Amino acid sequence: MAELIVRVLGQRPYEPTWSAMKAFTYDRNHTTPDEVWLVQHPPVFTQGLNGKPEHLLNPGDIPVVQTDRGGQVTYHGPGQWILYPLLDLKRAQLEARHFVHSLEQGLIDYLATRSIDAHARDDAPGVYVGAAKLASLGLKVTRKGCYHGIALNVDMDLSPFTRINPCGLTQQPMTQLADLVTPLPEPDALLHDWLACTLAASGYKPERITWIDEAESKTPARSAGVC
Repeated sequence: MAELIVRVLGQRPYEPTWSAMKAFTYDRNHTTPDEVWLVQHPPVFTQGLNGKPEHLLNPGDIPVVQTDRGGQVTYHGPGQWILYPLLDLKRAQLEARHFVHSLEQGLIDYLATRSIDAHARDDAPGVYVGAAKLASLGLKVTRKGCYHGIALNVDMDLSPFTRINPCGLTQQPMTQLADLVTPLPEPDALLHDWLACTLAASGYKPERITWIDEAESKTPARSAGVC
């Protein structure tokens, strides 16, 4: 049976979460269930493998972490939800490039259910509404699976993005869900429906999904799937 475990982690420090993702991926075997982690981080800038120092304009007191994902520099902070897919892509018969695009498309499809017209760009990964960037994306793919993922700005302080060139884009405007839809969806509904759209966009169809809320020690109520 193809099982997917979804862990809602709440707010966790970035570096221990990254270390845990790597350990999970490199320690897994052919019987390990896939997982998705949904998490927020305290303020942190993360540099991708292609990151250039000149895109860190004025990090100030916010720490900078060099990571092993693709892409350039981005910011994570409270009020931004990140979807980390820890999948065995080969077992799931998902081609890596298609899966990267499906992370964008899944969010675009979810936003459409909220009457938000979003799009991806060929020249700059992520999801955009008009000229403004709403979500950043970076993935690490190995022979054992993938980790890192896609970060959605929900209701946060966007000002730290002005201290960097987000994803290497100069003067890139940023936006968040709170500026695009009223009222904001409840977190449980947002996370369940966003994940449903992501799974539908990728063609990944686990036979069983187990939700575990490690932030509140409870399993959140399932909302209706929208995709």
